[in-house]
Amino acid sequence: MERQQVVDVVTKHIRLNAEGLDDKPVDTSKSMKEFGLGSLDIVEIVSASMRELKIRVPRTELANLANVDELVDLFLKVKQQQ
Repeated sequence: MERQQVVDVVTKHIRLNAEGLDDKPVDTSKSMKEFGLGSLDIVEIVSASMRELKIRVPRTELANLANVDELVDLFLKVKQQQ
């Protein structure tokens, strides 16, 4: 799986949960909180992305991520290890 495919999945779920991002590009160097997302939105985005990618990531590995790029890199690493 290519990195861009993982980015597309994650940004799709960000767009579904964030206000005002409909056609604008999603800057993956930002944290999800910078898009105005609360903790429940973030949980939904991460969970929905993992379901779509068919991966499981321990919560402890998710806790210290600073931005969307780091989340994408973690998802890609887990997907490639399958």
